[in-house]
Amino acid sequence: MAWAQLFSLIGGIAGWIILKNAHFHSAPGWVLVTFGFIAIEASWLTTIAFGLRPDEKWDAQFNPGIEDRHRTRSGWPVILTVIFSLILGAGVMMTFLAVSFEQFFISQIHEARKLSQ
Repeated sequence: MAWAQLFSLIGGIAGWIILKNAHFHSAPGWVLVTFGFIAIEASWLTTIAFGLRPDEKWDAQFNPGIEDRHRTRSGWPVILTVIFSLILGAGVMMTFLAVSFEQFFISQIHEARKLSQ
């Protein structure tokens, strides 16, 4: 899964470059950007899911047989990481959706102008 996410992220960066050079009128660019968007959002969702997991479940899955004095004690750094992941994930998602819908409606206006002429 890590390799798929890495390749999706690299594809998303390449798609953004293609879109910028094509003035947002490139179907392959949009497909690649969508894969990059999914990779970024998946990483933030994973961060939130891991951050909200109770310490006992974390230790049972990732630290089996650990001594009591070395048990995981998450605190403010984990809470702040979850908060920032939620804020960044929501911000990136809203930005992606806003740009996508804007470009869709702009393309519809251009097509309507072509038909009216």
